[in-house]
Amino acid sequence: MTFFVTGTDTDCGKTLISSALLTAAKGETLGFKPIASGCEQTDNGLRNSDALTLMAASSIKLPYDDINPFAFEPAIAPHLAAADKGIKLDPKRIEALLKMSEFVGADFCLIEGAGGWRLPLGEGHFLSEVVQSMQLPVILVVGMKLGCLNHALLTAEAIKADGLNIVGWVANQVEPEMDYLEQNIETLKALLPAPCLGYVPYLAEAKAETAASHLDLTLLA
Repeated sequence: MTFFVTGTDTDCGKTLISSALLTAAKGETLGFKPIASGCEQTDNGLRNSDALTLMAASSIKLPYDDINPFAFEPAIAPHLAAADKGIKLDPKRIEALLKMSEFVGADFCLIEGAGGWRLPLGEGHFLSEVVQSMQLPVILVVGMKLGCLNHALLTAEAIKADGLNIVGWVANQVEPEMDYLEQNIETLKALLPAPCLGYVPYLAEAKAETAASHLDLTLLA
């Protein structure tokens, strides 16, 4: 099964939760990060820490360029970084690159987005168009902090308006302290149209194995 992982905003913990989901899943696993900015120059070319984290958590090993075909060095909106390089982020091309791998027979595959749900690709296109075309079920990562209720509910509304389903969501505590944390989680459980796959507390050292212990993937069924 293949899922698309989106978040309420940048730095909500999509990569931590994605790597935790891959760690917790059974069978052959594979994670993709099609678009990433904020990459570092290495002897092997541009590399993104999120993509490398997904690769480390995946049991199926593919070349880096297959996992992260669009990598940009500046830590700015990807469509702006792409425009500076004269690269067109076409939804059909992104979909074709993903399908080219045919997910290599993975039992559990994740495609992690960048930023939030409505990531611009330029020329009026959005990354959400790829998810629509592929009709992928969506997992939502909610970064637990002040304002997350509004962000989560608006994201859920946008996903529903695009004709897609949220099949699960994860409460990820991104700050050491949050007032009324439990009450906020209970509010989201009551209002979001999908089961909560788990609550990941604030981790001083963000490890996929630790986060995975707080997730229940059986709820995806």
